[in-house]
Amino acid sequence: MFELTITTDFEAAHRIPEYPGKCQRLHGHNWKVEVAVSGEGLDHLGMLVDFRVLKQEVAKVIATLDHYYLNELAAFQTICPTAENIACHIYKKLVKSASLPAAVTVSYVKVWESPYSAVSYREGGQ
Repeated sequence: MFELTITTDFEAAHRIPEYPGKCQRLHGHNWKVEVAVSGEGLDHLGMLVDFRVLKQEVAKVIATLDHYYLNELAAFQTICPTAENIACHIYKKLVKSASLPAAVTVSYVKVWESPYSAVSYREGGQ
């Protein structure tokens, strides 16, 4: 099994309306995103997936979040834009990507809201 990981980042604001503390107020983060994909087989070049392809697909998703007030986005109209929900949102968008090879599985998405605090999302109880 091969696992390939890339990282990127974006800047965005959010608030947690019912949070009993500072996070209730509008604030921003320099979010760091780590994405891992896995698979068994390599292509004719000896790659699971080209890093460039994975980076492009992640960039498409990140572009929908970068420099936005996340609470105003359609994806977060019924759920709060917590780090947990942001990680899940990115994961689900990547799973639907038609540009990733069929043999490639999104292993997890990890979202860092600070250098010391991160959350990972994966499916299947792994």
